[in-house]
Amino acid sequence: MRIIPSIRSLLFAFVMLAISAASFAQIGVSISVGPPALPVYEQPPVPAQGYLWTPGYWAYSDGGYFFVPGTWVMAPQPGFLWTPGYWGWGGGGFAFNEGYWGPQVGFYGGINYGFGYGGEGYQGGRWNNGQFEYNRSVNNVNVTNIHNTYNTTVINNTTVNRVSYNGGEGGITARPTAQDEAAANEKHIGPVAAQTQHVAAARANPEQRASANQGKPPVAATSKPGEFTGSGAVAAKEAGAPYKATESKAAENKATESKATENKAAENKAAESKATENKAAENKAAESKATDNKAAENKAAENKAAENKAAENKAAESKATENKAAENKAAESKATENQAAENKAAASAAKPENKPRPQIAKAPVPKPENATHAKAAPQKATARPENTPRPAASAEKPESKPSPGTAKASTPKPQNTTHAKAAPKTAAPSPEKPKPVAAARPQNAPHPQAQAHPEAAPRTQAAVHPESAPKPAKEEARPEERR
Repeated sequence: MRIIPSIRSLLFAFVMLAISAASFAQIGVSISVGPPALPVYEQPPVPAQGYLWTPGYWAYSDGGYFFVPGTWVMAPQPGFLWTPGYWGWGGGGFAFNEGYWGPQVGFYGGINYGFGYGGEGYQGGRWNNGQFEYNRSVNNVNVTNIHNTYNTTVINNTTVNRVSYNGGEGGITARPTAQDEAAANEKHIGPVAAQTQHVAAARANPEQRASANQGKPPVAATSKPGEFTGSGAVAAKEAGAPYKATESKAAENKATESKATENKAAENKAAESKATENKAAENKAAESKATDNKAAENKAAENKAAENKAAENKAAESKATENKAAENKAAESKATENQAAENKAAASAAKPENKPRPQIAKAPVPKPENATHAKAAPQKATARPENTPRPAASAEKPESKPSPGTAKASTPKPQNTTHAKAAPKTAAPSPEKPKPVAAARPQNAPHPQAQAHPEAAPRTQAAVHPESAPKPAKEEARPEERR
């Protein structure tokens, strides 16, 4: 279980970043006592072509420092080299900077890990056209199996010691160069899976802890990652320096600090959980309230919509009813008018003879010169009433015109003038036959004799006076005599 970083560790991390920009990553732990010195051990031979050496180092867990054996690891891709991790002082404690793969070897704290890692750069081998070549002067290479080798002597100008950390009391004082910083800015790949499993195996082995082996681990190197037993496992010859008992005390203090930190973290977590629960309850109550309000609003909106719809339907029904009533009323009025028109037309068709009567009633009053014949007109009407329908026969036979002699005989005689003057005197006192009654008689209207005999036209004006009717009867009788 990793210790939760404290404020001191965070400050240390910032300081370490300021010290070295070339560091790839820092482990989230800061302790007051640096790791033990690096143990002395032999390097196992290269297992196969393409494997690169990764030196051993001290790591840290809840039980204190434990040693991760150096091992051969297959490079993740051609051209990449391994930059080892290292411990560095940050003002308040030590923090570990994780190693990485990249095209160049960067800054690793100036720590002399040996086997080509003398504190700066790497002299253990090089890439050539996709093939890694091993320097036999610093690596355990079996030339029978590995043919890509060369031999270059490495001259170490620094003081050789087994110090395993940078900075702090007794630590290495090296700083990154411009070349180291440039390498740190290149493309990087973290530890591969085989390396991660290798660290987990070392942590799980209690004998690898410094408190148990006093700085001399039983497995200091392996031929391949994770091989802690067999011929591939190499034990340390000796500790790099006397083991300091204060490291155990520091571990105890660290355990106490860790416990307090854990308790504080538990309290904080409980408080956060309580606050989260309260917040969740408040949010839930607010959501419920919002849901209720929304439901109420939706229900009110639905009711309003239903009322509006009902009002619209009612208005539409009322409008339809009014329109239907208006249409029915218009239809009834139209039917009544049509029926009245039909009745009026039927009545008019049934009594066609009544149409000309108003015209006869408005006949002009006879002139004075026709008064001579007025007295003879009523004689025709009284003496020969049976001759009234005769005009139809006369109309059918227009060829039977009266001879010139007859027409001449029908002309009025001169002696009638004397009687015409006396006619008004006798007609005036007769009260039983007023002029309106004589005008209403229908039998005097058609008189076709006036049409057949144009020369007798003056006598038709006397039809207004019924007392002069008998005289034209004699003229109508004359054609019968000729027959």
